[in-house]
Amino acid sequence: MMEYRAVKALWYREVKAHLNDKPRVISSIVRSLLWLLIFGSGLSAARFSGLDINYQEFLFPGVIGMSLLFTSMHAGISVIWDREFGFLKEIMVSPISRVSMLLGKVLGGSTIAILEALIILLFSFVIGVHIDWINMPLILLAMLLMSLTLVSIGLTVASFIESFEGFNTIMSFIIMPMFFLSGAVFPMDKIPLWMKPLVYLNPLTYGVDAIRTLILHMTFLDIKLDFLVMFLYAILMMALGSRAFKARM
Repeated sequence: MMEYRAVKALWYREVKAHLNDKPRVISSIVRSLLWLLIFGSGLSAARFSGLDINYQEFLFPGVIGMSLLFTSMHAGISVIWDREFGFLKEIMVSPISRVSMLLGKVLGGSTIAILEALIILLFSFVIGVHIDWINMPLILLAMLLMSLTLVSIGLTVASFIESFEGFNTIMSFIIMPMFFLSGAVFPMDKIPLWMKPLVYLNPLTYGVDAIRTLILHMTFLDIKLDFLVMFLYAILMMALGSRAFKARM
């Protein structure tokens, strides 16, 4: 019961802290919409063989994936913030386990990422994407598995970094390659052969493909494979994050 209360308290703290930071929330949503409306419009004239829909429609699931990626990964900065201002020391001396600490932060970061992705999803009508809402439970499941994985990666990296500047620098080397090597921006079958191993190792690839399948009924991979790989990545990254917390905190 004590572990449950600790997880709930940390989850609530993460969500409240993020929602109170309104400029951060607004900038995150605006960034995704700018990608969709400006970048998508700029390449809407592009013609990819085998792609018979508007490019903005194709890009839409990728922008949802981007929103999840940026918000989830940057949730790790809360570890540095808590270390900087002493909160981490306070909870470290408490009797709760490191696993509960990680779980509370992961669930908090995932909640924030999913809420922001859902806001982006509401703009589907702007570009004429018609969502089959019966698929919404599976879309939410895909978002949850993606965010659990990505938040865990962010927290793991943050546990080894001492400064905000160092964290942001490392994140810039992780986030952008993950985004561009996920099939979010370009069809996976048009990616050069030498890049494909990186694409298939990228956890974001499977989330974007699953969401694209559920929204646009366009897939490059089997959706069952997408969910299986996302589930395995979520378990693996949370386990690694837990070990990092035990080793570094």
